[in-house]
Amino acid sequence: MENKKNQRRDFLKKAGLGLATIASVSAFSSPLPTNEEKKRLAMIVDLQKCTGCGACTLVCKNENNVQDGVFWANKICKTEGKFPNVRYDYIPTLCNHCDKAPCVKVCPTQAMHKDENGITMHDTEKCVGCRYCMVACPYQVISYNGEKPHKRWRSEEKLMVGTASPKELNEKVGGDTIPYYNPERAETYPGIRPKNVVEKCTFCDHLVKKGEKPRCVQRCPSKARTFGDLDNPNDKVVSLLGKHSPFRLKENLGTEPKVFYIRNFNPGKYPR
Repeated sequence: MENKKNQRRDFLKKAGLGLATIASVSAFSSPLPTNEEKKRLAMIVDLQKCTGCGACTLVCKNENNVQDGVFWANKICKTEGKFPNVRYDYIPTLCNHCDKAPCVKVCPTQAMHKDENGITMHDTEKCVGCRYCMVACPYQVISYNGEKPHKRWRSEEKLMVGTASPKELNEKVGGDTIPYYNPERAETYPGIRPKNVVEKCTFCDHLVKKGEKPRCVQRCPSKARTFGDLDNPNDKVVSLLGKHSPFRLKENLGTEPKVFYIRNFNPGKYPR
């Protein structure tokens, strides 16, 4: 009888140890808790409010130290009709930060990648300059640096006698490569991108990480841009998408862009 009790006690011990082992394995193999701060960021451009002033293009260049000939924020312009019934369409563009981004899919080094908030980011250290992303992007919003950026500001040639050269002017104001250099850009991404890599809009990720809006949203004089979280039912972007019938560029390609456009310019909406 005593022997049976000992056997039963040993069995329970082993069973308890086995259950504890299974529980510990399950704890490690179960999915990690989700990050409550994780967002699905998107931008809405209200074409009824947009005046085509180009402020978004200028402020983007200043904020991100973008060189001449490169545009992270650009535009589509077209004129339709015959005089006097002529219509001028202006659609501001930027990286669409697609959920199914073709540039991320084709990048051989994973330099193009998605961050935790759905922003399509680029790692210049991994970039080999193959430009596959440029070919794959249907929106043509990725640029390539074929030479050292901001060449003009390193020139010692003076426009005329008695004036300063671009290099002298830059040194006089204490600029870093360019006189209007913004050091905040370098907090998450190279302030000045190197030669032989690509670059594009990042939704001003260095500002987003601080809880701020992208600079183009902050500085739009007509407040045509709205930025927020699609997963937050109380966010303004969600209410605007529910209120209006949005469209996205080249939706038929299935890239799931995160830049939405609502309404369109209608002069009849304003009193003469």
